Formats: sequence, structure tokens, C-alpha cells
Amino acid sequence: ALHEEKYKLPTPIQEQAIPHLVKGRDLLGCAQTGTGKTAAFALPILQWLEQNRGATGSKGVRTLILAPTRELAEQICTELRPIAKEAGRRISSVYGGVSINRQRQELAKGVDILVACPGRLHDLLRQGALRLDEVTIVVIDEADRMADMGFLPEVKKLLNLTSSQRQTLLFSATLDGDVAILTKEYQKNPVRHEIGKKTANIQEMDHNFWSVNRPERVSIASQIILNSGKTMVFTRTRHGADRAAKQLKNAGVEAVSIHGGKSQGQRNKSLNSFSKGQALALVATDVAARGIHVSNVACVLHFDPPE
Repeated sequence: ALHEEKYKLPTPIQEQAIPHLVKGRDLLGCAQTGTGKTAAFALPILQWLEQNRGATGSKGVRTLILAPTRELAEQICTELRPIAKEAGRRISSVYGGVSINRQRQELAKGVDILVACPGRLHDLLRQGALRLDEVTIVVIDEADRMADMGFLPEVKKLLNLTSSQRQTLLFSATLDGDVAILTKEYQKNPVRHEIGKKTANIQEMDHNFWSVNRPERVSIASQIILNSGKTMVFTRTRHGADRAAKQLKNAGVEAVSIHGGKSQGQRNKSLNSFSKGQALALVATDVAARGIHVSNVACVLHFDPPE
């Protein structure tokens, strides 16, 4: 399966993390999206499931991956599904914005690896659709993003429902503040790996600032996008994202928007359109600031000044 998915050599995070994870160690990893961290935690999980074979329980999930956004949850599932299938293991994702009944039906069939956003997972637990007391491995992905979005109280409640003997893996772009508290309370002597630079190399990018009157923003933004190519455009609000996308379209730029107020189907459609190059601009609120991996983005444009 690894061969077919074009895995040849391990990335630095895989090379450093996998030997510790197969021994059952807790891990604190500082790694950005695109470094190969998903396979770094998934391959040891699949090996653990192989060594601890047993029937997939109707309600007992044994491995849990928590993600802050629907897009990241789906991205993890998409990456892992072919490998999990080859290992004879079921992987499923649960998040808001789609039918909860369908997710209940999936869980009833039995799931080995569950990828979940905290809010929907709490809803399913309240409905008795699953239990977490058999969860032996927990992965918290983009922990700093979880903190930014106010999910940490929910994450703590979920961790308290899992096995006290669990292995806890935490990945984050930063390891201080609320993330440090999570580590102190829920990890046991974690091995620590920091991959890549803590800050981006700004020498490799061109930075430009335009001081413009509000009515000029759309025409200047459209010129920048048409000159640059594939562009991510950030706005402060959901309404602002929809409005900017509409204004850019009127100015001749194929633009789509993505934010937390859209249904999952709408979000997937916008993301696919941008990924495939059908739309030149993806207008987003900061829900898309991290965790979404789109190749070949030429420009990032802050339509509103960032917070």
C-alpha cells in the first residue's frame, strides 16, 4: 500500500517519530502541514492494530484522531484510507455540517480509526452512538488551532473519557501556552520532536503592502490575482468572504468562498474547484488559515488586515 501511494523514503518527522511511537511512547511534535506527520502517526497506529487484533466492536473505538476543522479531518481520512484498507482496517470521520444519522450508521458497523472534530464527537457520545473507554491511542492534530478555536475544554472532556493507559500524541505548530497545559495534564514523559523552522523563511517570499481607498480594493485585488495566479484571499468575516468572492467574480476573476457558515457540501465544492484550478481565488475566513493543504498557491492576499 505504501508503495502504491508513492511513499519511498521517510520524511524527517516520520524518521524521528515512528521508532518511539511503535514502542508506545507519548509524543509532542512540532510540525507544519505538509511534513508527512499524518503517516508518522498513522503507520504506528496500523501496526498496533495489527499486533492487537480483535473484532472491531460495534461501539468501542480503539484509536481516535482529533482535528480542529472538517477539511483537515477529511484530508487525514483521504490520506489514510488506502493504507488502512490494505491492512484490513476501517477508518471513518465524524464532523458537523453533514447527516449525523449516516455517521451513526457508519459507527454501528464498527470503526478501527475514528477521525473526529470535537463538537460532533460530543453529540454522538450524548446519543450513545459510541464509547471511548477502549481508546488506547489518541492523536490531537493542530492542537494550537484547537486552542485558537476554543475547543480545548471539549478536548479535555474527551480525553477524560478514554483509557487512562492510553498513548497520547500531540502535534502543533507551537508548543507553548494552552498546548503546554494540555501536555502537562494529559501526556506522560513525551518524546519531543521539532521539525522544520519555527517561523517561515520570509526571505523566500515577496511581501507587498498597498494603501488603498475601500472602493479600489476589488479592482486592485483582481489585478493582483490575475497577475499572480492561484491566490488565497483572507477576510475577517463570513459575510465579507461571500461579498469579496462575488465582487471578484464581477471583476472577471473566478472566485469561490469557504467558511464555517457553509454546508460541508458547499465547502468541499469550493475547495475542489480551487484545488483543480477551476477557480483562481479561494476567499476564506481564518477557518482555512491552516490545516488545508493546497499545492501551487502563488499568492496570499489579505483583503482585510489580519487580526
